[in-house]
Amino acid sequence: MTDELRRLAESMGEVSGDLARSMGIEFLEAAPERVVGRMPVKGNTQPYGLLHGGASCVLAETLGSIGSALHAGEGRIAVGIEINATHHRSATEGFVTGVATRVHGGRTLATYDIVITDERDRRVCTARLTCMLRDAPA
Repeated sequence: MTDELRRLAESMGEVSGDLARSMGIEFLEAAPERVVGRMPVKGNTQPYGLLHGGASCVLAETLGSIGSALHAGEGRIAVGIEINATHHRSATEGFVTGVATRVHGGRTLATYDIVITDERDRRVCTARLTCMLRDAPA
């Protein structure tokens, strides 16, 4: 991880919140156009030992929200207003990696497609997140 990415990831820790930290989400790349992160399957499973679908949604919303916040810029915030996800296959071990790609970046809305894959590069989940962009509270 480069020093620049490390500083960005540290600052994103404040933006991404306690849930993302407790789930073990790590940021690998971050720019307004594309955010990449990964999350361990262990500790984020449902009773059958499979990656919990809600955990995939948390990863997707975290990555898309970070991209939206970077797109919005200083003095603005991003608030998720819609997420949808299709769960294609299960994951039982290792890490899943999410890639959030901006598909719309406007003044008031930003939308990201998020693809989550397992360590064998098989698609686990496809999600889409739209965030509303607002001025930060004074």
